[in-house]
Amino acid sequence: MRTLRSDAAGMRPPASSARVLIYSHDTFGLGHLRRARAIANALVEERPGVSVVIISGSPIIGSFDFGSGVDYVRIPGVTKLPDGDYRSLNLNLSIDDAVRLREALILQTALTFEPDVFLVDKEPTGFRGEVVPALERLKQRGCHLVLGIRDVLDEPALLVPEWERKGALEALARYYDEIWVYGLKDIYRPLEGLALAPELERRITYTGYLRRDLPQQSVLTRYPKITKSPFMLVTTGGGGDGEDLIDWVISAYETDARLDMPALIVFGPFVNRDSRRSFLERIGRHPKLDAISFDTKIELLMHRAAAVVGMGGYNTFCEILSFDKRALIVPRTRPRREQQIRALEAERLGLVRMLAEDEERRDPLRMAQALCSLPTQPKPSEVTIPGLLDGLEIIKARFARGLEASSRGRCLHEAAE
Repeated sequence: MRTLRSDAAGMRPPASSARVLIYSHDTFGLGHLRRARAIANALVEERPGVSVVIISGSPIIGSFDFGSGVDYVRIPGVTKLPDGDYRSLNLNLSIDDAVRLREALILQTALTFEPDVFLVDKEPTGFRGEVVPALERLKQRGCHLVLGIRDVLDEPALLVPEWERKGALEALARYYDEIWVYGLKDIYRPLEGLALAPELERRITYTGYLRRDLPQQSVLTRYPKITKSPFMLVTTGGGGDGEDLIDWVISAYETDARLDMPALIVFGPFVNRDSRRSFLERIGRHPKLDAISFDTKIELLMHRAAAVVGMGGYNTFCEILSFDKRALIVPRTRPRREQQIRALEAERLGLVRMLAEDEERRDPLRMAQALCSLPTQPKPSEVTIPGLLDGLEIIKARFARGLEASSRGRCLHEAAE
């Protein structure tokens, strides 16, 4: 077990050697993992002696590059079924057995790693309460506990009963020292419908959105030929729920010859294989379309693109702002309205354009008209919003304060022993 005091003068090790544990809520898609990775990389870049461990069930976490000082613990994955229920991703276990195994691994990691700061993503109690035992033990040890949530969770009418059912408000009050909202209060307040007690309200910090930088490009990277001239990038994130958007864009190109700018479609790692095969056949017949399966450094393609078409997930939105790209957002509305709420607010501010998607109005000509207008619409930088992309800088500052609080908490814990 790690010694809580250094040999010199009975003092804690310096803050530069602190330890951070991040729980990534990743039962579906890539959003939670990519956000955790961005935060982890920013923390070790700011303080080279810091160590960060990300706990994740993502089956593709090993495909991503992490900064020096960042590593991960892979717990058994779970996946969401069409009816909204869950099952174990690979193991032949019931979902209850899979959760018990995940819970045990999370707790053991927390006890062995002994973090100074524990950052929990999105769910105050974790998936089906799996993070609660770790929160309980780390709270006793004086660890600084933080809940990090994206700018939009869901509409209040759905979020309130969900959090009540999960005991989320009780967990907030009992365990968490801070709540970081990765957005701006003037754009959206994700917890406003919960009627938080004043004490909980005081724990909230709106950080701003998380700025993304360009990763280092490998000399072996080869992009399709159409990326050598202006092109539109069509991205659906993980791709598990992006088939309707991909089909709509392809249909627009098949229907309207006015679409002159080519489009590169990035399927994402979770797109259905049969659907991808069908899409590739159609794309192969059109000279203005091309596709790739997945790119762990999609920021490079985003930077190259003249414009972006996406569903408006949190990470895609951060990249659109960071690289100042004209964007058309086609949000999903099921099972959550998160993307639609974000897109509506962003369009209201003039940061993006939104195209509502529903089966009755999925007219190829309607999409074609939106794509034709995209290259001439304003860029996000033409709107001035103070603090819009200050997220990582604010997180670094809050992290430093959290280390101080953790040091005091550990001293109290040791004194009590």
